[in-house]
Amino acid sequence: MTLNLRNVLLFATVALLFVIEGQTVSWNSALSILNVGLISAIVALGVNLQWGYAGLFNIGVVGFFALGGLAPVLISTPAQPAAWAAGGPRVMAAFAVAILAIVLAALVYGRTRGRLRAVSVTAILVLGLLGYRTLFDPAAAAIEQVSPSTAGNIGGLGLPVLLAWPVGALFAAAAAWVIGKTALGLRSDYLAIATLGIGEIIVSVMKNEDWLARGVKNVIGLPRPVPYEVDLQSSPEFVARAAAWGTDPVTASSILVKLAYAGLFAVVLLVLIWLAELALKSPWGRMMRAIRDNEIAAEAMGKDVTRRHLQIFILGSALCGLAGAMMVTLDGQLTPGTYNPLRYTYVIWLMVIIGGSGNNWGSVLGSLLIWYLWVKVEPWGHDILAFATSGLADGSALKQHLLDSAAHMRLMTMGVILLLVLRFSPRGLIPEK
Repeated sequence: MTLNLRNVLLFATVALLFVIEGQTVSWNSALSILNVGLISAIVALGVNLQWGYAGLFNIGVVGFFALGGLAPVLISTPAQPAAWAAGGPRVMAAFAVAILAIVLAALVYGRTRGRLRAVSVTAILVLGLLGYRTLFDPAAAAIEQVSPSTAGNIGGLGLPVLLAWPVGALFAAAAAWVIGKTALGLRSDYLAIATLGIGEIIVSVMKNEDWLARGVKNVIGLPRPVPYEVDLQSSPEFVARAAAWGTDPVTASSILVKLAYAGLFAVVLLVLIWLAELALKSPWGRMMRAIRDNEIAAEAMGKDVTRRHLQIFILGSALCGLAGAMMVTLDGQLTPGTYNPLRYTYVIWLMVIIGGSGNNWGSVLGSLLIWYLWVKVEPWGHDILAFATSGLADGSALKQHLLDSAAHMRLMTMGVILLLVLRFSPRGLIPEK
């Protein structure tokens, strides 16, 4: 069996899983899993750029994903003129003071030596921090006091939500540039620790800065790029079509909306894969893999390894931010409390490893397969345990304990799948050529 035929069969098997889900459970369920799987594939593609192309071990994926999720709130939600008037200019002034202090500190650091450098840089940073807090704290408090039950944040620009997707990528890319300038000089294990901590800091800031996006109070009712189900259901023409299709308007509208999202996500994913494949087969892609395999030899050939690492780190993080904006658009709400490393870092890494590190199509396959199993294993586990304990009395403590433990089947199954793939296909289901 040729490798190409094997790859086709693998994708066909995953497609068959979704068809079975649609036929046995519902097409709403199948499309819901597919949509999140497509978004996860974009995140996995970004991680594969960093790890598969350049060997950068980034385990702060959740932070870049969360930053992307902030974009739909700042771009597409209605403006809050009262909130902006209460503290917007002072917030901008506070950020300007902070940036100015950092730039001055960097300039002084480069032009002074010894004790003078230490004293001068410390003084600039301390004064900058005092100026920043003096301006920022009362401004943030004033913004949060404006309609706190429904808003309490600075609001957005009221632009189409699709514009928020590239902006989410820019947010994550900007953060990656700042992080990369300081962390990419570290050894791989220290880089992993640094990105893990920075990712958690980003999520923590989003949870606690209510003036920005309401923090853990969440932002709901975000605009969407597809029709609303209620609008479709109120259309006599659509109701007639649903009847012709042999289904009710509620089910038909839900399926149509999910199909529209799936089409948008699939187009974005295919364009990104096309670009990633072009980059991989270009001289730039060959150079990145040469750096990944032997940094010392690449430096000896005159390659600027740190600069190239920064490039790929920014590109991969931008894809994570793009996916974060798409996920918030799909959900219609921003919920910072749901950003946890298990779902948005370690499961993504599992997708990349299972699919095949260094292979873009492998990342897509791993994402669709792992997300499908992640969703389905828990109900499957409950059914299996219910059947296994059917002979026990209903009041049995052992039976109740096993049924309550069904949720842990998800983590155990992911571990078993990872062990099996590493044992029988250590380079992933679709290895790098």
